[in-house]
Amino acid sequence: MGSRTNKERIMKKMIVTVMLGVLWGINGPKIYISADMEGVVGAVTGAQLGPSGFEYERFRKFMTAEVNAAIEGARSAGAGEILVADSHGNGQNLLIDKLPKDVQIVRSWPRPLGMVGGLDKRFDGAIFLGYHSSTDNLEGVRAHTFSSARLTSVKLNGTAVSEGVWNAAIAGEMGIPVIMVSGDDATVAEVSSLVGNVEGAVVKYALSFHSAKTLHPEAAFDLIRDKAEQAVKNIKRYKPYRVKSPVTVTMSFKHYRPVELLGYLSMFERIDSHSIRYGAKTMEEASRIRTFILSYEGGNSVP
Repeated sequence: MGSRTNKERIMKKMIVTVMLGVLWGINGPKIYISADMEGVVGAVTGAQLGPSGFEYERFRKFMTAEVNAAIEGARSAGAGEILVADSHGNGQNLLIDKLPKDVQIVRSWPRPLGMVGGLDKRFDGAIFLGYHSSTDNLEGVRAHTFSSARLTSVKLNGTAVSEGVWNAAIAGEMGIPVIMVSGDDATVAEVSSLVGNVEGAVVKYALSFHSAKTLHPEAAFDLIRDKAEQAVKNIKRYKPYRVKSPVTVTMSFKHYRPVELLGYLSMFERIDSHSIRYGAKTMEEASRIRTFILSYEGGNSVP
């Protein structure tokens, strides 16, 4: 009798779980995931971050596993639709056949909204995975802002920002809160200091630009899964990060010539030898302009 009762309880629990899963898939929070790579567990140098690196293929798997862990955690808390943006390097890093078949993926460039391409007002929360600190930050593995080869600083309304903060401002303009960020300790601290209350998954601790004390990959995946579950479960606690409009953007370049050429256009103010400033009515407009600046190659571009 007792055995039968236990079986009935298990069966009822399974039925309830399936029913909840169906309901969540229809009505659950819609989650947007933007995935970078410098902040992935164990990544410390270019050897892990691009096709020419000897460890790149292994770290593509780690990046994909982090995304899957976040999806699993989000789904455990009732998430419905999930969109993933591959937002590192060439935008073609994730092993898309290893992701759940009901998840859609944004790949390659250019995108008007950059690392949060495809984000719109239907989403309830955003998760940033594998992110890194800004080029203005004294700490952080592979710290840079949008282009390690071209930029030395990006500011919003006079405040130096990381990619995570910039992207949070785009999301905030749509009324979407960032609910979680993963990366090294410097990244999580930098985003939290400006964006506010977010779930932070620290998967490594920066020792220098090219060194970190890192978690074991499986431990990192477990942490990301747990943090994503908590973030979605408590999604109503998080607030959108909004910046004052109109927006003023300041970009400082490593080299002289881009600033000189941009200074020819009346929409840009050249404020010193290596920096320009421009205004935008919205974060979306600011992002479109920034994307153009960093993507356009004139007559040298190849389709």
